[in-house]
Amino acid sequence: MSGTLAKTDPCTFGPSRAARELGLKRGEFGLAVNLGLVRTTPDEGGGGRRVTRAELDRLRAADGFPDGLRERVSTTGTQEGAALMEIAPTRFTTLARFGLLVPVSFYLNRYRAVVWLYLTEELRQFTAEASNARLLSGRLPAEIREGLKAGLDRRPRNWRGRHSGFLLRQAGDDPWARAAAVAALLDPADVAEVVQDPAERARLDRFRPRLPGHGTSGSPAAELVQRLTTATDPDEVAWFRADLAHTLEAARGEGPAPHPLPEPTPCTLPTPSTPTAPSTLPTPRTLPAPPTPPAPRMLPIPRTLPAPPTVPAPPEDPKPTGLLTRLRRRGRRSARST
Repeated sequence: MSGTLAKTDPCTFGPSRAARELGLKRGEFGLAVNLGLVRTTPDEGGGGRRVTRAELDRLRAADGFPDGLRERVSTTGTQEGAALMEIAPTRFTTLARFGLLVPVSFYLNRYRAVVWLYLTEELRQFTAEASNARLLSGRLPAEIREGLKAGLDRRPRNWRGRHSGFLLRQAGDDPWARAAAVAALLDPADVAEVVQDPAERARLDRFRPRLPGHGTSGSPAAELVQRLTTATDPDEVAWFRADLAHTLEAARGEGPAPHPLPEPTPCTLPTPSTPTAPSTLPTPRTLPAPPTPPAPRMLPIPRTLPAPPTVPAPPEDPKPTGLLTRLRRRGRRSARST
């Protein structure tokens, strides 16, 4: 069953409203979408997945609604699953670590311990299968015992393989979204080796689906979840890398990733000390330099300077004559006679 509708109904609902309409908890609704039980359509505004009114009506019209839908998304942990299968919790964990029981989701408890969850319906089917009777009672096969002694734990890898199918279902027919779904479970260094074009990596990041997260970035809880959601086994990494290369080739066939335009060169004004002329103007003609004026002619300096010319002394005033002189003489004779 496809997880994406071909056409977009104008009347759609977000996950919270759709979960209430179907009588499911938010986690149950998300699992129903992952399993393909509830078909969604992309939000044209980029707000995630939405559910149309027609899809809600289809689910409500099904036989046994809402108990039938709720039962199909029911999950159990180790203790409840062991009780359902009528085996010891240690045997249940052994079967899950060996990969015979595949988890569908997980969460971290308050002690940062990983709690794996399994579909209740799948546990019932495993128990009812006649070929699994020898695994539920008696001595386990030697292969399982040896794997347990070696520390084998396939639960994270099985979850990644299953979740990869969920992401591809939600990606629909969009080739770039499908490539991003595969890249989401690889280490960024592995993605960079397969996708060497920065523009293509940027486009994959834009379509990258959201993976389960716990705690703030860089916290111990977030680092633990990062290890669980990233492929680590060499053969698993090789398989995801090959799948990424294949889906990327299909995406390139639909059209190359847009490359960013080069940044414009900033306009800078020339400094006054070094003016520059525009390249479009003709080069000005070079004028000839003005002639150098001749140096002034200097007279030779004589070795001995000539003596300055003698200025003649002014002539002495002649003796005064005339009326004034005779009057003065009379005055002096009169003075002597008295």
